[in-house]
Amino acid sequence: MSTKTVWITGATAGFGAATAERFLAGGWRVIASGRRAERLTALVAKYGADRVHAAAFDQRDEGALRHAIDTLPPAFAEVDLLVNNAGLALGTGLAQESDLAQWKQMIDTNVTALVTMTRLLLPRLIARRGAIVNLSSISGSYPYRGGNVYGGTKAFVTQFSQNLRVDLHGSGVRVTSIEPGMAQTEFTVVRTGGDQAASDQLYAGAHPITAGDIADTIWWVANLPAHLDITRLEIMPVSQSAAGLQVHRD
Repeated sequence: MSTKTVWITGATAGFGAATAERFLAGGWRVIASGRRAERLTALVAKYGADRVHAAAFDQRDEGALRHAIDTLPPAFAEVDLLVNNAGLALGTGLAQESDLAQWKQMIDTNVTALVTMTRLLLPRLIARRGAIVNLSSISGSYPYRGGNVYGGTKAFVTQFSQNLRVDLHGSGVRVTSIEPGMAQTEFTVVRTGGDQAASDQLYAGAHPITAGDIADTIWWVANLPAHLDITRLEIMPVSQSAAGLQVHRD
């Protein structure tokens, strides 16, 4: 059986970095894309250029994305799995206090870049009867104060995944939306503009999801028999559950 190839976006940290390590440990080839070239270079140095192909660019740059696809080395050209992991949350303020530029950056990254990547790789994935795993979030299902646009982008990812699966009916391509709850990665540090103390306080004593937990989940989904599709998978730590509704009183 030939070695399979996975393209992981946002592979320089968090879920993406852990997923790259998990699939490399499992014998797959990995196309690792992300903005931090030095981390991708280290991954290639660790596993070798025959196992890892690094593509350093900003996912929002369509021209750079097209170039990365068009210049894939022959050994990496047939993609069996796309893991749309690149994404971010910015800011924790209420909508009326939020930075519009941050809202637009979240939409450009979490929505526009994701659908662009998916559309451009679809012919290759269909040819391989491959799979797509989109990293959504429970924020797309459960609203919370300060979630505003981030939650909206993840609701889009969840719904896009379901509609994509309908359009791909009969193609053999599997589509999965993975929707994690509280997970301890660089996510909150980025969201708060580099406030490590805020991140530490959020996760203290909560036993949150780890990047390795999600990597193992993606590995499981990807290696199920070809006739099975996990359409949606919501994952929370035991310590977390959906919050109650708010009531304002005079």
